[in-house]
Amino acid sequence: MGKHYLFYGSERYTLAIMRPIDEAIKARGDKVAWFFGGPGAEDLLATDKLLNSVEEVKQWNPIAVITPNNLVPHFFPGVKVQTFHGFDAGKPRHIYIRGLFDMYCTTGPHDTRAFQALADKLQYFRVVETGWPKLDGFFQNLSPELPPVKEKPVVLYHSTFSPSWSAAEILHPEVKRLSQSGRWQWIVTLHPKMHAETAAKFKALESEHLTFATNDNILELFPQADMMCSDTSSALSEFLLTGKPVVTFKNRRPGPQLIDIDDPADFEPAIERALSRPKELMDAIDHFGKEIHPYRDGRSAERILDAIDQFIAEGGKNARPKPWNLLRKFKIRKNLGYWGK
Repeated sequence: MGKHYLFYGSERYTLAIMRPIDEAIKARGDKVAWFFGGPGAEDLLATDKLLNSVEEVKQWNPIAVITPNNLVPHFFPGVKVQTFHGFDAGKPRHIYIRGLFDMYCTTGPHDTRAFQALADKLQYFRVVETGWPKLDGFFQNLSPELPPVKEKPVVLYHSTFSPSWSAAEILHPEVKRLSQSGRWQWIVTLHPKMHAETAAKFKALESEHLTFATNDNILELFPQADMMCSDTSSALSEFLLTGKPVVTFKNRRPGPQLIDIDDPADFEPAIERALSRPKELMDAIDHFGKEIHPYRDGRSAERILDAIDQFIAEGGKNARPKPWNLLRKFKIRKNLGYWGK
């Protein structure tokens, strides 16, 4: 019959992250189903198996529940595994340990150290460094050599939606001015939750020098760009893994891998510096990439499945039981309308 797995999601981004694991499971001759406690089910393929109730999940009886979410229904069968929904952007994500997971699959040494320190102390979850499955296809198709900057450089502008983090409104006049100059080619993509009025302002800038992109998967745009401009978004960490520079505006956690500015007047000079690719910046980008995601083989999904197999083979339990978490578990039950065992 093969092993049964379950993907749990509450946001649309679940599909892009889980899809490589879906392919790896099926390549092994095993089966997978999906369950959503929020949006996302409407984007499944006709060939995907969707479960619509907790009772169906229990009948499916997965050996593991895999999710990029910070929460997972504790009453689902199987090992609870988190793969994360992005890189650490504004604050250390190990603060999101909620006492619900048996295993955290980290993306690189930077996260592994933080999670392992807590695992050693708490002893109710395991940490395995696997890489991030969403990037599997990306790395399989990424050129091993950094391409030279194009004759007419392409600047990818991306902004997050959070009003306290987003620089979209602040930098809009500069993006408008610079795109109208025709000096560089621009691609603009905004977070799907961006305020509609802000998105409309950027869309209105479309011209022969600026494209407003609506791709669901921003990774599709990375090969076209010579650099990225952003604020505080996990997408910029993904872009840095291409080896190309990023200019940020008031980033919450700046470092030598970024060219961070706090004045719109510095936007153009910062882009010029990024496109010149100074050695100290490129070295810092390389070091940063090795810290957050050293894997370039496109096999993170395989490593996650191997980690689950090993955990189960070793008994499927950690040294200590997970905490009671009564209030959090009550909220999960209430959200799904389930009060059974």
